[in-house]
Amino acid sequence: MTRETPENEPAPDRQTLEWRDGDMPYSQEFGDHFYCREDGRLECGHVFLAGNGLPRRWERPGTFRIGELGFGTGLNFCETWRQWKETQTGGAHLHFVSFERFPMQAADIGRALSRWSEIDLERQTLTKSWPADPAGVVDCCFDRNVRLTVICGSAFDEIGRFAQAMDAWFLDGFAPRRNPDMWSDRLMRLIFCKTVDGGSFATYAAAGHVRRNLQAAGFTIERRSGFGNKREMLCGTKSLSLGPQP
Repeated sequence: MTRETPENEPAPDRQTLEWRDGDMPYSQEFGDHFYCREDGRLECGHVFLAGNGLPRRWERPGTFRIGELGFGTGLNFCETWRQWKETQTGGAHLHFVSFERFPMQAADIGRALSRWSEIDLERQTLTKSWPADPAGVVDCCFDRNVRLTVICGSAFDEIGRFAQAMDAWFLDGFAPRRNPDMWSDRLMRLIFCKTVDGGSFATYAAAGHVRRNLQAAGFTIERRSGFGNKREMLCGTKSLSLGPQP
């Protein structure tokens, strides 16, 4: 099921893609790759899943909600979905919510994810469900208990409008020096407010100003070893019900 942008709303922006090393997309606007050059799928497991204590934390009844900054190629969703299917024993639901200003076309998503045979089924299912002109809110239900919602537009505006808080966040915008708005103090404060008590975040970014913004927002920060050639990554938790307001 897909809900498109109403006629009176502007269409979302599109990025100019450059393909490197065969099937690796590179954003000309941001001057950055969409995932790490060593292995984006393994980085997802190391940073975003393990950094948020997954899959252990979703092994309980109810809905587990993941928020993501930057859907990009859909790699994080496909790898998360793959691990969900391998570890979930029933009675739980996964709602993966991603905020994306520049939604990609299905053909580009398929090309970017074709390098990983491990997520081939997820890639094919995602691209078949993806609208021809992604805009507004893209809402897809898979396997009865897995739901993907991609909200196209400004992250700050759309997260502020979204009703539910997240159990875990994948902070995966382009590099802070390339896309500073996605790592700003005001956005990190909003992320904190849209996180459940005991919720978490994880990110490959470890720049000092990113860490300080997350701490100022109210998160308890932990530094861990990064993936590949990245020395460090950050993860953290929201331990109190009260914190700074956006």
